[in-house]
Amino acid sequence: MIFPVGDDQVQGGHKPLFAYGFLLLNILVFFYEISLGFGSQAFVTEYGALPGEITAGQDYFTLFTSMFLHGGWMHLIGNMFFLWVFADNIEATIGSVPFVLFYLIGGLAAHAAHIYSDPASMIPTVGASGAISAVLGAYIVMFPTSRIKILVFLFYSTYLSAFIFLGLWIVMQVFSGFSAMSEVPSDGGGTAWWAHIGGFAFGIVAGILFRKMYHPVRLSAAEVA
Repeated sequence: MIFPVGDDQVQGGHKPLFAYGFLLLNILVFFYEISLGFGSQAFVTEYGALPGEITAGQDYFTLFTSMFLHGGWMHLIGNMFFLWVFADNIEATIGSVPFVLFYLIGGLAAHAAHIYSDPASMIPTVGASGAISAVLGAYIVMFPTSRIKILVFLFYSTYLSAFIFLGLWIVMQVFSGFSAMSEVPSDGGGTAWWAHIGGFAFGIVAGILFRKMYHPVRLSAAEVA
């Protein structure tokens, strides 16, 4: 099991209020979700995004609410590690309002890719990973040489450049996405690989624009948060 736990930090810039605010909101919603007990499945079905309903013109609001739901502890923890490590540098560079818009639109782009891959699915799509994938796409463009601290199996840590770590990450998503297309669909759900791919692609485009629109920022080579 591999988790990113830190990166070189942007010095100065905007305070990443929403990067951490989204993290807190995801955690609070998850605790509310599990507090429902047996009613949690109905909650997920109500506020998760069902591609079949979206393509039928129904429940568009779930494209947003689903970004703050999670299917279990490991789903939440994995997403929150990535959000914690990568989102703050983006917001510090582009500012809070542009970051919020970027994050939400990135989530919508991820939904679009997932829905396109399986438009009739009636399995609820939940999780922040689509929007977070957009953050990762922008990050690899904006901070390719940033050092990412990686925790391996909870006891060994090492460092990789953002370009290598996130490059390997998206290769794995693409491989998994194409592999899933050859499998028999399951009513039990699974990972929305194409949401990850779509979000990342959107993030790359946004990252290219951000590099042109905003002044370069300085990363601290001495401090990895």
